[in-house]
Amino acid sequence: MHQPPIPHLAVADPELAGLVEAEATRQFSSIRLIASENYVSTAVLEASGSVLTNKYSEGYVGRRYYEGQQVIDPIETLAVDRAKALFGVEHANVQPYSGSPANLAVYLAFAEPGDTVMGLSLPMGGHLTHGWSVSATGTWFRSVRYGVRADTGRIDLDEVRDLALAERPRIIFCGGTAIPRTIDFPGFAAIAREVGAVLVADIAHIAGLIAGGAHPSPVGHAPVISTTTHKTLRGPRGAMLLSDAEHATAIDKAVFPGLQGGPHNHTTAAIAVALREAAAPAFRDYAHAVVANARALAEALVERGFDLVTGGTDNHLILIDLTSRDIGGKPAARALDQAGIELNYNAVPFDQRRPFDPSGIRLGTAAITTRGLGVGHMPVLAGWIDDVVKAAVVGDTATITRVREQVTELTAAFPMPGFA
Repeated sequence: MHQPPIPHLAVADPELAGLVEAEATRQFSSIRLIASENYVSTAVLEASGSVLTNKYSEGYVGRRYYEGQQVIDPIETLAVDRAKALFGVEHANVQPYSGSPANLAVYLAFAEPGDTVMGLSLPMGGHLTHGWSVSATGTWFRSVRYGVRADTGRIDLDEVRDLALAERPRIIFCGGTAIPRTIDFPGFAAIAREVGAVLVADIAHIAGLIAGGAHPSPVGHAPVISTTTHKTLRGPRGAMLLSDAEHATAIDKAVFPGLQGGPHNHTTAAIAVALREAAAPAFRDYAHAVVANARALAEALVERGFDLVTGGTDNHLILIDLTSRDIGGKPAARALDQAGIELNYNAVPFDQRRPFDPSGIRLGTAAITTRGLGVGHMPVLAGWIDDVVKAAVVGDTATITRVREQVTELTAAFPMPGFA
C-alpha cells in the first residue's frame, strides 16, 4: 500500500484513492528507467502533503505580501541555505514551479523579446525551452541552435564557438534532456565570455550527480544555473535557479513578480528535505552508483548489439538508436512497458523519423539505483530489453509476458520509498 497511508482520502474519495494505490503498486512492480524520474523518500512525500499547502506567500523572506509568514520564512530560508551550501553558490531561488518556468525566468531576467539566444537543438538532445520553435522561447526570441557531430554524436565546441561568433547571442544554454556525456562547462564559459553572452547551465538531469560529486559542477563557469529538483536530485517536482551575486537580483525579480505569484510552500519544504538528504555522505555513494549502473547497462546493451548514441554514457542517461533493429522507438517503448520496463521513446541525432514516432529510446538509472539494483543486475536488464525489442518486431507476446513475470519477481525483492 501507499506509504504514508491515505485513509482519509480512501473515505473522502475512494475512486481517487484507488488510483493512487494502483500507481504506487505499478511503480513498485516495474523497472523504472525513465531518465527524468526517481523515487523520493517518505520524508519528502510527507513534506509535500503537509498543511503547508494551505499557505499563500507572495514575495520573498522578510518581504511578503501576506501576513502569517512566521513559519514559512524559516522554511524557505532552510531551502535556500541548503541549496547554496550543497552547490557552493552565492544565491539560490527555490520558488520556480518547475524547470520550464525557471528557464523562462532566465529569459525575462537577461534578454528582451527578439534578442538572439542559443541552445542545443531539440533533436540533438536539447530542451524545448532552449529556443525550440514550438516553445514560447523560440517564438519570442531569435533562436540559433548548435548540434552534435554526425560521427561521434558529441557536441563540437569549435562549431559552437563559430556559431556564437557569427550570431552573438545574448544567452547561451548548455545542457539538455538527452546528453549522455559530460558537459564541458569551462569550454562553454570561454565561448560565452568571448561573445559577451550570459552562460546558463541547465543541469536539470544531472543536478544530483553534481551534488554527489559524480559529474563536474558548472559553478565558477556559468553565472546562472537552472535545475529541477527531482530526477537525479531525488526531490519533489520543483525547480531552482542558482547564481552568483551579480545576477541574483535580476533572477529574483524575474521569478516574482515577473512570472509567478506565491510559491508552493509544501514543495519548498520538500525541496529543503531533499537537499538535506543530498548533503549526506550516503548520497555521494548513491550518485556514483547511478553512474556505475548506467555504464554497466550501456556496456551490456552494446554487447547485445544495440547502437548507443555516443557509444556509451558518462552519467545516468543512455540513448539508443533502434534503426538497425527494424523498429521505431514508440512501439519498442510500448512493448517494454507491457513487460514492466518503463522508459520513453526519443529522437536521436539526425533522426529520419517523425518526432512523435522517432528512432530511439531513452533510459536512465537513477530510479533503479534508488531501489538498490546494482551493477550485477545490469546484464539481466539488458537481456530483457533485448528480448522484448526482438519480440516486439515479430509480435511475440509470450516473450513479453515471460519478461513481465520476471520483472515482477525481481522488483519484489527491492523496497520502494512510498510503498509498503
